Amino acid sequence: MVVPVSAAARPRIPAPGPAALAPPTTATLDQAYTANRANAAEASRMAAAHGDRTRAAADRAMAAPSRHFLTFDGRGQGLAVEVLGDLAHADRVAVLVPGSDTTLETYGRFRAGAAALQDRLNSFDHRHRTHGTHGTHGTHGSTSRPHTAVIAWLGYETPGTVSTTVLTTGRAEDAAPPLTRFIRELRGVVGEKAHVSLLCHSYGTVVCGRAARGLDVDDIALIGSPGTGADSVSALRTSARIWAARGADDWIVNVPHVHADLFGTTVGFGADPVSPAFGAHVFAAGAGGHSDYFKPGSVSLDNLARIVLGDTSEVSRA
Repeated sequence: MVVPVSAAARPRIPAPGPAALAPPTTATLDQAYTANRANAAEASRMAAAHGDRTRAAADRAMAAPSRHFLTFDGRGQGLAVEVLGDLAHADRVAVLVPGSDTTLETYGRFRAGAAALQDRLNSFDHRHRTHGTHGTHGTHGSTSRPHTAVIAWLGYETPGTVSTTVLTTGRAEDAAPPLTRFIRELRGVVGEKAHVSLLCHSYGTVVCGRAARGLDVDDIALIGSPGTGADSVSALRTSARIWAARGADDWIVNVPHVHADLFGTTVGFGADPVSPAFGAHVFAAGAGGHSDYFKPGSVSLDNLARIVLGDTSEVSRA
């Protein structure tokens, strides 16, 4: 298998601890955003003083006034949970869970996918309002159109693509509790009636598979998945609707869909989520590669937007 080489190990970069914040509410979102921007700015100063210009630049970008973070932690690889859109009034929310090699240094490409999805949701929204193709969507007082938000959830330490951790469920098992906790806190902001979709990419599908049983979400989409650690949708033990897709040029197709216990460690992730036996709703992802699922203009992005909006009858099937 030919895969990108992960960054070389380097000395740990100094950074402040994360801001001490209570679980967010609609009334405290702005306070959380302000506190996390200030934390990112301080992390940037500390990284610059340490001589790490790359991390300093990444942190500085996150401290911009236009950025809205529910979580920021500049220590180690870094953690960040960013909101795109108006979360306080959202009734359609997408939470993106990334795969391997996603750190604060590479966060920009992850965020670009989230931004592309938010732009597509907005364009679909505009079309619906212009042409009146859909009825009532709103659950926060809207009677004609959805209010959307996209959340880029880098809430776990991702494995390196070239590493032993990317072949095992260890990082996913560590990530499942914070993802479950985050979805619970998100429900505290948007309410139980909001439609929440979890969009999981690559190793992120292993995270979502581990967490699925405890997640209060409506849809889970598995894209570019090496497997979830479960052999079927029923084994995920969730009431969420499960979707799956793989682009025609995605190298993940070459990953063997097996799992084995070696010296007490599970290696591999089992059944292919796009296989009929797994039982997911398989949707079209076009000819894209492993990093193309959120590419503007792509079939996969259109279908993911339809899933988020709840327009499931419009999702094109593979």
